[in-house]
Amino acid sequence: MRRIMLVVAYDGTNYCGWQLQPNGRTIEEVLNCELSRILKEDIRVIGASRTDAGVHALGNVAVFDTSARIPGEKVAYALNQSLPEDIRVQCSGDVPIAFHPRRCHTKKTYEYTIYNHKFENPIGRQYAYFFHHPLHVKRMQEAADYLVGTHDFKSFCNIHTQVEDTVRTIYRCEVKKDGSLIKIQIEGNGFLYNMVRIIAGTLIDAGTGVLAPADMLTILAKKNRDAAGRTAPARGLKLVKIAFDRVDVCL
Repeated sequence: MRRIMLVVAYDGTNYCGWQLQPNGRTIEEVLNCELSRILKEDIRVIGASRTDAGVHALGNVAVFDTSARIPGEKVAYALNQSLPEDIRVQCSGDVPIAFHPRRCHTKKTYEYTIYNHKFENPIGRQYAYFFHHPLHVKRMQEAADYLVGTHDFKSFCNIHTQVEDTVRTIYRCEVKKDGSLIKIQIEGNGFLYNMVRIIAGTLIDAGTGVLAPADMLTILAKKNRDAAGRTAPARGLKLVKIAFDRVDVCL
């Protein structure tokens, strides 16, 4: 038995997220179906990040076990021939059988994109959150700086999050403007359910002046979802990359 890793990019617009769902098509379902057909085995992938409905990815990581003899690096070529056009495997290869993408130390990078303009642009609307009120990027960055470090992010996760430990470490949180696009890029050791989208919504409040940048400290201290801002829409979020300590994902 071998374990093969995939680096997967996808447009999440037409999917109910990564994880298998009883009432909707998911990225995991599509990969399982196509791999099982190609390899003539019952294949079940394990994803490193279970992105929500409508969220995109440039480099999510998944592994699966197989007894097939196909070279690991060739799996991407075989799979991409039959995948729908909104899912593509960027690379594939063999990894140690003990490697589990959710049980090792990682750095995950997410990016949230806001289209900040008077009127919406129909081109690219599925990849950015349209927000017409002017946003003060410097204030957003000042607020973002308070999130860097190790904190309890209970205020920044969905109330239905089912984890005992809500402490996470953020290594970097940057807000940059390019024309009408504002991009919030966050790198951390892990993220809670809806965490990046709630951070984005709260930074928007800082950008409009609803919150002062230093209010982020109070929000963190309260450990209460009601203290933070809105949950920004899924379409503006994408998983950029996942870096592992001991496994090279750039195969």
